[in-house]
Amino acid sequence: MGKTTGFLEFKRQDETYQAPRSRIKNYKEFTIPLKESKLKDQGARCMDCGIPFCHSGCPLGNLIPDFNDKVYKGKWKEAAEILHSTNNFPEFTGRLCPAPCEEACVLGINEDPVSIENIEKNIVETAFTEGWITAKPPKIRTDKKVAIIGSGPAGLAAAQQLNRAGHNVTVFERDQKVGGLLRYGIPDFKMEKNVIDRRVKVLTEEGITFKTNVHVGKTIAASQLKLEFDAIVLCGGATVKRNIPIPGADLKGVHQAMDFLKSNNQYVDGLANFEDILSANDKKVIVIGGGDTGSDCIGTSNRHEAKSVVNFEILSKPSEGRPANQPWPYWPMKLKTTSSHQEGVERFFSLSTKEFIGDDKGQLKALKTVEVEWVFKQGERPELKEVLNSEKIWDCDLVLLALGFTGAEKTLADQFGLDMDFRTNIKATTKDYLTNVPGIFAAGDMRRGQSLIVWAISEGRQAAHHVDSYLMGSSLLPLKDDSDLPRV
Repeated sequence: MGKTTGFLEFKRQDETYQAPRSRIKNYKEFTIPLKESKLKDQGARCMDCGIPFCHSGCPLGNLIPDFNDKVYKGKWKEAAEILHSTNNFPEFTGRLCPAPCEEACVLGINEDPVSIENIEKNIVETAFTEGWITAKPPKIRTDKKVAIIGSGPAGLAAAQQLNRAGHNVTVFERDQKVGGLLRYGIPDFKMEKNVIDRRVKVLTEEGITFKTNVHVGKTIAASQLKLEFDAIVLCGGATVKRNIPIPGADLKGVHQAMDFLKSNNQYVDGLANFEDILSANDKKVIVIGGGDTGSDCIGTSNRHEAKSVVNFEILSKPSEGRPANQPWPYWPMKLKTTSSHQEGVERFFSLSTKEFIGDDKGQLKALKTVEVEWVFKQGERPELKEVLNSEKIWDCDLVLLALGFTGAEKTLADQFGLDMDFRTNIKATTKDYLTNVPGIFAAGDMRRGQSLIVWAISEGRQAAHHVDSYLMGSSLLPLKDDSDLPRV
């Protein structure tokens, strides 16, 4: 695959960025694409490694060496066909996936891995530019009706697969526009929303019906859907936000990160005025949580022209290289410095927030932290201990809680009579994605808990296979066994 000696001749080369001072003035994507000749060189780096471990790193099972080879040879249309055979939306994953495939790349054992994610993005962007991605409605329709609840990546993937099988698919979305967290959680500077719109246009032309501003369980009863549809797929995500149960958590100025990001995305989309949204302008901002959502809050706060931005993480500072206890090809917990971090932030690790402090009007003015250390003992869960005499007061006007999600909302489970697991996710296994109620399936974060976009698309595809089998007795939709994949 690729050029036999390519990995020896070419070094990894990634897209570059516009300068921070320039890019924080707007919400546009700011990557500077590589020239086609350079992309071919990157495809040439893919080794003839014999066993492509990148397959095991990718939950979708993308045929990575195959499309790398086509890019190296300049056969972009064939590369796009190979890529779309396993991934419905490479324009999403090519921008947003943390690329577990690259951490599993054989070349990555002792060199920089192949730039798989960037190659993937350029394949699909070339395909859209050349007009190769067009609607392909099914030639034959069944008489079966399927409802998809949630229009995030899992819901969209399930919808397209089931529509390809000829079923009549309706997607219900509680928000004003389709996309779920892709639209309302991901800032535009990471993915502009026309990327979603052009794909939804294709899905609509293929015959999928989208109904927005419909909150199943509230504006429409679950019982009504059970009467109208032959099967229902729950893809509503893990939406219950994690909080901090400490004094002052109800002060004005303490907000959930997703509320902050959603309001800003609505502003960028022209659905709200800046003066009406939750703003970081001229404020001392503290973001609690060191993951991607925290990073998105940092980038957004800088674009709001915050007075200062500080980031807290309760975990210890990760190493810059792969830890010894997380060997290749598994996903390593390494220090991640994103483009948002590069735009301006002070990062602190091993800090636990103990109290939010307000003034006599109930407005946040500061918070108190304590340093912590993690104690590891063989065969036991890590123990968190506070460091004596390490308390500190931090001035702040705005705190954003980027602490992840604890599970799915109970409204749907209660109305449909569904079992939930101990993590408050809808209970269903990868055996068939079927819940305890016949005809009702669950996929994506609503089933597995908060996870990656690539897992959401994978679960949507797998669930679609089992829904089709449930409706028709068998299915020709692809099915991938993910039981042996490393969990990310």
